[in-house]
Amino acid sequence: MICKRDKKGYIYLEDGTLIEGCGFGKSGIRSGEVVFTTSMNGYPESLTDPSYKGQILVITHPLVGNYGVPKKQDISGILKNFESDRIQVEGLVVVEETDPHKWNSDMSLNEWLTSEGVPGVSDVDTRMIVKKVRSYGVMMGVISSGVKIDEPEKYLERKYDEIDFTEFTSPKVPIIHQGKGKDLIVLVDCGIKHGILQELYLRGFTIVRVPCKFSADKIMDYMPKGVVFGNGPGNPNLFSSLVKNYKDLVEYGIPIMGICLGHQITTLAFGGKVKKMKYGHRAINKPVIDVTDNKCYITTHNHGYGVFKEDVPQDMKVWFYNPDDMIVEGLVHQKLPIITVQFHPEARPGPWDVTWIFDKFRVMLNGH
Repeated sequence: MICKRDKKGYIYLEDGTLIEGCGFGKSGIRSGEVVFTTSMNGYPESLTDPSYKGQILVITHPLVGNYGVPKKQDISGILKNFESDRIQVEGLVVVEETDPHKWNSDMSLNEWLTSEGVPGVSDVDTRMIVKKVRSYGVMMGVISSGVKIDEPEKYLERKYDEIDFTEFTSPKVPIIHQGKGKDLIVLVDCGIKHGILQELYLRGFTIVRVPCKFSADKIMDYMPKGVVFGNGPGNPNLFSSLVKNYKDLVEYGIPIMGICLGHQITTLAFGGKVKKMKYGHRAINKPVIDVTDNKCYITTHNHGYGVFKEDVPQDMKVWFYNPDDMIVEGLVHQKLPIITVQFHPEARPGPWDVTWIFDKFRVMLNGH
């Protein structure tokens, strides 16, 4: 095998599989849970999505890097073309890593990964990896660029499900984005995507992003009109303090919207269950059905845990579900002003079918 970066790359899977390819990005060894996305575009957004923290991402589309990496653009501290200020994945696996050909490209995919210390492997059969993951479920793995993997088992001592990754993705102090409207909301930031911030900001809200484990009393000190529990990485069943804070916040009767991890925390707070999925939903073309009118929407997903129909809390009713596997994709509380969605309504990248979810939340606040 002739590698254009003149270095080998390796992927070791927990089941003992060792795959050799070509290395790119930063030379080194990283470990993480091996997951895949079927998205055909949007790799700058995917790689910077904090929900991928602790994971090695396999992109099924055969060419990755065609349009390069743009310069960061922001408005009021909110990035318009990335989901966070750095690459979050532990490593990247592609069929072919390409050089960019686009007018606004600032650097290549290889240069970007190198600058941020992230290894990549190309020239491998990603279909084989995906079939293995679909058959056996997600598993831990090791990725290496330019370095041979000796004793790979030593890199797999800790499992993904046992680590609280919000320690790496949640801000340490509150961050304020001053909006043009009069309403202030608090966003519980466990690793929020900037696309979600942008959609809220465009609706005039002043947004106060607080650390993931901020108490209900501290949140209410800001006198918010509503609270958003956003997305984030990891196993929601580890976040007992976050669930407690949510329960305490419910006592104030304030409107709440949960997105992705926030949907799962809502479920746990009201006595439901959240379980690990076999290989999760990671794509920009997942269908969801709105049970109120039976309409189907195409949505963006990134989650490895889900709420099954039998695990919905007693006081909640199903709002959306996925027709492929019947995973619950949204909930509405029957008495309180609380709504949730498991998918990403901001759609970066992806279709704009469900950005109206943010408008519904604004209407909830005005009505309340």
